[in-house]
Amino acid sequence: MKIAEDFLVKADEKAFDLGHRKTINHNIGKYNYAVERGLSKFENLENSKKKAHVIKWRVMENLDKFLPEFESNFQKRGGKVIWANDAEEAQREILNIIRKNGGKTVIKSKSMTTEEIHLNDFLKKNEIESLESDLGEFIVQLLDQPPYHIVTPAMHLSKEEIAKLFNEKFGTPLDYTPQQLTQKARELLREKYLNADIGISGGNFLIADTGSIALTENEGNARLCTTFPKIHIAVVGIEKVIPSMADLDLFWPLLASHGTGQNLTVYNTILSGPKRGEETDGPEEMYVILLDNGRTNLLAQKEQRQGLYCIRCGACLNACPVYKNIGGHTYNTTYSGPIGSIITPHLKGMAEFKHLSYASSLCGKCSEVCPVKIDIHKMLLLNRRDAAEQHENTKAEEIGWKIWKTGMLKRSRMDLVGGKIKNFFLQKLFKKMWGKYRNMPVVAPKSFAKQYEERNKEPKN
Repeated sequence: MKIAEDFLVKADEKAFDLGHRKTINHNIGKYNYAVERGLSKFENLENSKKKAHVIKWRVMENLDKFLPEFESNFQKRGGKVIWANDAEEAQREILNIIRKNGGKTVIKSKSMTTEEIHLNDFLKKNEIESLESDLGEFIVQLLDQPPYHIVTPAMHLSKEEIAKLFNEKFGTPLDYTPQQLTQKARELLREKYLNADIGISGGNFLIADTGSIALTENEGNARLCTTFPKIHIAVVGIEKVIPSMADLDLFWPLLASHGTGQNLTVYNTILSGPKRGEETDGPEEMYVILLDNGRTNLLAQKEQRQGLYCIRCGACLNACPVYKNIGGHTYNTTYSGPIGSIITPHLKGMAEFKHLSYASSLCGKCSEVCPVKIDIHKMLLLNRRDAAEQHENTKAEEIGWKIWKTGMLKRSRMDLVGGKIKNFFLQKLFKKMWGKYRNMPVVAPKSFAKQYEERNKEPKN
């Protein structure tokens, strides 16, 4: 229960942090403007989303065929595939590769899967330097924080706060502009690309028919991470597979437009194994670690496996009124916001993370904006149902809702006690839970049904 209690405490703090709200509203406001413009470029957006949904449905229903197809085709091109059941196994395999090649330094491009397995902390404990090269990830790493958002890791920081951070760490002037701060980061990172022993990335898509990995980015850092070092390791969730290279024609624009409002991101790269023959660019060895880490638990849930369709665009986070008020760090998970709330209980356990499925207004905006048409708000309700059926709720909660249900099923039971007693319970029992920041409703002394019944019993003149 501690994780749930921490969530409530952090949410309470962030919801009334006016500085945080100002920064987030400003950044999401810019995002909304860009995305509206980007989505207008689609001839028929709804049809594109439906097509993407069907493709992801076909993949999840046939994952046992598409993953071996990817593995076979990738190995034919000289790559090596490692299957990791959980975070510990993935960490162990990565460490084995690094040690086998005598590596001491790692350069990383942005990857939510490596955040999921807490790779930076693990490598640090094993005395291996691991540096993030994406600007947003680089900034939050300097702050010793996890990413705030799936797409924009430093969304919670203003340019003034970042300038102050660079001043403290690198001695740059406090009045540096975003462009100057970016230039400073570029100067610091360039040497790291050239000298790193190992490059580690994620993967936006696994292409089954060619055995390739598709990466999409805006800074070019992923290309540098995957070409300069002699060893490249890609850590990718098993759900990221798509059937064909031709499907990128659909998924790349959907991801870019919903993620940042662009028609396409600046750099789109397809990697198909280590360099061969006379090629000058690319690593000498390339590994793909296919990460399960609870995904097959979600795959086993027929009604909820839609959560695996996610392409990590972050649109649902930016649309969610809860996320916009409490922020990404409050969730205490790698995947925050609505999508994190539906997949985390299956990836990390319903007992500890069921509370996330209740952290929603169920307004449905997340489902509306999803580029692959995941019924996110419906999945939240299904998670709540599962938590109740598996008795993951507290006894007090179960008994309370049972009494409430018994009363609500019959009007006469609701009228057994008058408004005075109901008001007593609202003020004494529920005031702390529901009335901290609002006035509790006042129940009338008699219900409408009771008054109607009494009035009809009065003798008529």
